[in-house]
Amino acid sequence: MTERARQIAEEDEFARTLGTRAVSIEADRVVVRLPYTRSLGVGRVHGGAISGLVDIAATAVFWSRADLTDRHRGATVGFDIHFLKLAVATDLIATATVRRRGGSLCLGEVSVRDIDGSEVACATVTYKLSTAP
Repeated sequence: MTERARQIAEEDEFARTLGTRAVSIEADRVVVRLPYTRSLGVGRVHGGAISGLVDIAATAVFWSRADLTDRHRGATVGFDIHFLKLAVATDLIATATVRRRGGSLCLGEVSVRDIDGSEVACATVTYKLSTAP
């Protein structure tokens, strides 16, 4: 588990606000859990919380390689998300994978499933990752 990817998934301010936890981290594959609380939505998990989970998992996966250093900088360029099913009062599990690493742009995919394994959302994420001057 790379330390930077774990920090992104668990310790960055927004991750702490949502309460996300790293389940597993390996190069180019990260699994992040979002425990359900009423603050995420009553009767359903809010799409904004699911989108936040997607961004956290994707950012962590792009930082999951051990060869990345403090000299690297990154930011989400954008993502396209599709909500497939209501997530009703359930923990969510996001599995993020890197589809391609380019010169500075990376492309990844995130699948979000409920505790029963049903896919509730999927996303394609573009991320800029480069070395600082």
